Amino acid sequence: MSGQAPTHAPDAAAIEVLARAALARIPEPFATHLHDVVLVVEEFADDETLAALGIEDPFELTGLYYGRPIGEKSAFDSGALPDRIHLYRRALLDEWVDTGVSLEALVSHVVVHEVGHHFGLSDDDMHALEDAPE
Repeated sequence: MSGQAPTHAPDAAAIEVLARAALARIPEPFATHLHDVVLVVEEFADDETLAALGIEDPFELTGLYYGRPIGEKSAFDSGALPDRIHLYRRALLDEWVDTGVSLEALVSHVVVHEVGHHFGLSDDDMHALEDAPE
């Protein structure tokens, strides 16, 4: 049976394994600031989150960072919830099928994107970095 393609879509645990591997590849000095970030894999974003972002189709949101960017944190932030990166399994799987990109590469891209928000980068900042010549 080895070498056969899987017959079931990867579950949340499989997505989490890929996401944790992507987090583990993030180099210092950034990695130091990620130890307390909670990783959550859910099927879809909830209706309240989608509404707050003005998104009607839950398949359009593959990941989301919740928290305050590093540069906005204060010593007076006691009692705040930990920063979280949410990954949305069904949206990721849909994009995986549509794009043909490997699931590992897709999850890694989304994780790195959400980590960028943790460090205070905007979507435009990250797109400029991605588009910059090497």
